[in-house]
Amino acid sequence: MKYKIVTNNPLVKESENICFVEGSFEDVLIKVRDLVYEGVELISHPLGASMRMLYSPYRSILVGKKNNTINPSHIETIENSIINYKKNLKARKVDWVHADDYALIDNELLKSTLRDLEVY
Repeated sequence: MKYKIVTNNPLVKESENICFVEGSFEDVLIKVRDLVYEGVELISHPLGASMRMLYSPYRSILVGKKNNTINPSHIETIENSIINYKKNLKARKVDWVHADDYALIDNELLKSTLRDLEVY
């Protein structure tokens, strides 16, 4: 197994190599943080490519294999992602009205990332 998908997206739930999180976007970030502190490497960035995606109720993040050492850069990335997520959600709440659209977008972004992994 080259990767694992950490997600709370119901559209991704039946995929292979899943760590499904029953919870929020923030809960997914916290789960990834815990894995990174165990030595698991980050493959995809914890936050989406646009500010709008921060208001999504769903997030899928790719993580890799567990290493013998913890990567300080990955720790910094996930910790800063959690801080930025919380900071941005103070001004605006999760957009549940468009949850189905966000689930679809998250799933498509995940598929794109997985295709990119196959190239490399």
